[in-house]
Amino acid sequence: KGKCPEDGWDESTIELFLHELAIMDSNNFLGNCGVGEREGRVVSGLVARRHYRLIHGIGRSGDISAVQPKAAGSSLLNKLTNSVVLDVIKLAGVRTVTSCFVVPMATGMSLTLCFLTLRHKRPKAKYIIWPRIDQKSCFKSMITAGFEPVVIENVLEGDELRTDLEAVEAKIKALGAENILCVHSTTSCFAPRVPDRLEELAVICANYDIPHVVNNAYGVQSSKCMHLIQQGARVGRIDAFVQSLDKNFMVPVGGAIIAGFNESFIQEISKMYPGRASASPSLDVLITLLSLGTSGYKKLLKERKEMFSYLSSELKKLADNHNERLLDTPHNPISLAMSLKNLDETNDAAVTQLGSMLFTRQVSGARVVPCGSVQTVNNYTFKGFMSHANDYPCAYLNAASAIGIKKQDVDVFLKRLDKCLKTFRKEAKQEKSINEISDSNAATEQLEN
Repeated sequence: KGKCPEDGWDESTIELFLHELAIMDSNNFLGNCGVGEREGRVVSGLVARRHYRLIHGIGRSGDISAVQPKAAGSSLLNKLTNSVVLDVIKLAGVRTVTSCFVVPMATGMSLTLCFLTLRHKRPKAKYIIWPRIDQKSCFKSMITAGFEPVVIENVLEGDELRTDLEAVEAKIKALGAENILCVHSTTSCFAPRVPDRLEELAVICANYDIPHVVNNAYGVQSSKCMHLIQQGARVGRIDAFVQSLDKNFMVPVGGAIIAGFNESFIQEISKMYPGRASASPSLDVLITLLSLGTSGYKKLLKERKEMFSYLSSELKKLADNHNERLLDTPHNPISLAMSLKNLDETNDAAVTQLGSMLFTRQVSGARVVPCGSVQTVNNYTFKGFMSHANDYPCAYLNAASAIGIKKQDVDVFLKRLDKCLKTFRKEAKQEKSINEISDSNAATEQLEN
């Protein structure tokens, strides 16, 4: 049926299935005589076993989605993977999606492929409207495709950084709709930035007849992010949305899914990919989804949501204990931020020092964001880089509740963070005492004089 099974398969069943596919490929035929330059020859048995002897990759030289006659098994694997992934995207909340394909590139390069495909539709266009998000790969995806990003600064609403819709529309009018390749929006992001106002952006794109590409990097795991995409497509225009395989399906880095609501446009993007491609990302995600089944994946999504609530409440308690606060970002369903105002006021280097302390204590993924850092990316200078704004009011620390996170991860993180913050408070107290003693000694000396 080309759908993800409800109940996951056991490993031996999956391996049997993969071996069945592999023996359909010509390199595994008994008595095969290959006289071409690419015959699926692999010298290492270990490498062959690692890939289940599916050596030919996917697609043909002109189309990543095309069937390769001498690799019927690999071609079937490709078709099934795309079909199963489409089923899971619908299950995750984008019910009207019509087409998708797995591409063996991470999110940034997959976005580049979308922009290069749009170039043929809009040859005059040279700008991409981009509500600012301080993440290098999505910015570089536009530069690599040869376009000029037009950075739209976010608006501060309470603690949240939100899309400046008026600035987007004003920039479209100023540059001329025909000169704009697309609007490049974002769903999943680090707090205090929250997902873009996708519905409103989709309406603007429809009104001005401008394509709309969504960076949905780790948004499949969030019902809120997927709902935004579904609603955006319903009320306006979304041409393609791109998501990472590793972040959403817990497989090794190296693949992404390009999906959309117009099948012919998604096919155009797949045809833009030059040459055939590695089957590894497709193989990894198919094995994972077959082992989980829809019930297993739904369970992971539910657990992630529960862990987000737990992380939020526990991080708030810890923040209160240290005279800090959990920033109020209700529109961000994955990432949280805790202020580091006291730390920042104590010592300029204290914020970054906290980050290194956490890392050396084996806390990975937590980001500390100091105030006012400046960074240049491809000749564009960003003030307040990593905070998604020129002047965010305070330094802060990020933590995310992503798919696969366990209660133990949250508890250990909070314990280690608490210990690090207590160390800083102790040092600050000692420094204050030393300063008071030296001030007192100086005053005594002055009186004696």
